[in-house]
Amino acid sequence: MPYINIKITDEAVTNEQKAQLIKGTTQLMVDVLGKSPVTTMVVIDEVNTDNWGIGYQQVTELRAEAQNGTN
Repeated sequence: MPYINIKITDEAVTNEQKAQLIKGTTQLMVDVLGKSPVTTMVVIDEVNTDNWGIGYQQVTELRAEAQNGTN
């Protein structure tokens, strides 16, 4: 039983986009590994950008710097 965990930042991901992620990753398991879609589980975790860090900084700070052009 495949278990797929997708982690994304919580920045306005629509329900339709999530449905596409679930469908696409399930299909990938079917196509590549021959797994049954009925037993393939997909979980999407949305992480607040304050709780996600890259290179010493929170993603919230990185996004703000990018918007202000101070990157």
